[in-house]
Amino acid sequence: MSRFLSRLICALGIGLSGAGLSASLDAETNLSLHLAGDSTMSIKRDSARPETGWGEKIVPYLRPGVSVINHAVNGRSTRSFIDQGRWQALLDQLQPNDVVMIQFAHNDQKMIDKKRFTDPWRAYRENLQKFVADVREKQAEPILLTSIVRRKFDDNGTLVDTLAPYSDVLRNVAAQQKVILIDLNRSTSELLQQLGPERSKSLYLHLQPGQHPNYPEGEQDDTHLNPQGADRVARMVAEALTEKNHRLIGP
Repeated sequence: MSRFLSRLICALGIGLSGAGLSASLDAETNLSLHLAGDSTMSIKRDSARPETGWGEKIVPYLRPGVSVINHAVNGRSTRSFIDQGRWQALLDQLQPNDVVMIQFAHNDQKMIDKKRFTDPWRAYRENLQKFVADVREKQAEPILLTSIVRRKFDDNGTLVDTLAPYSDVLRNVAAQQKVILIDLNRSTSELLQQLGPERSKSLYLHLQPGQHPNYPEGEQDDTHLNPQGADRVARMVAEALTEKNHRLIGP
């Protein structure tokens, strides 16, 4: 594939849909970025638009020659991602030198759902450790990401971090295992607190009745991102990679 075409695809964010979406930019470099996560990262059906996962917006921020394969799926936790065979499917595609970004927590904390819930200090920690070990066994590189925050403010206009235990455990695992950490929980928390309760709605799936045909009665969703929010989070990821001089960004 020519360098010009690679940059054009990158700029447009064109991808291929399937078991995992692949935005193939330049196969000759043989480097793939795999995304493992939940609905905040995943590719959306047309019926869910304008909901957008930040993984759909990452391609233009990477250097030409990186293929993005998005394995993230709505509603998955570390437990269900493993139990449903999705993690093994990712491993089966993994090649030496590839990169795997891992971001879970929103569904791990759902205590009433035994198929998804994980205790942050036990099963969640163990699953993260498994992810890191499995990726390294394939001679690939894991990157751990804390999850983006929910848009939840108290009566004083202070953001409430509903995912704190999971973020703390992930930071700890990243430090112990010497894995690159991208702290989206912290960066999105800072952004939402700066924007405040009203302006922060512009990043999430907040729609007035009649504003979009998929949501005729409107929508007030404080978990899932709209295109603007997804792009902002993708830029946060890219900024963190740039600070680390990571090969996904530079030559």
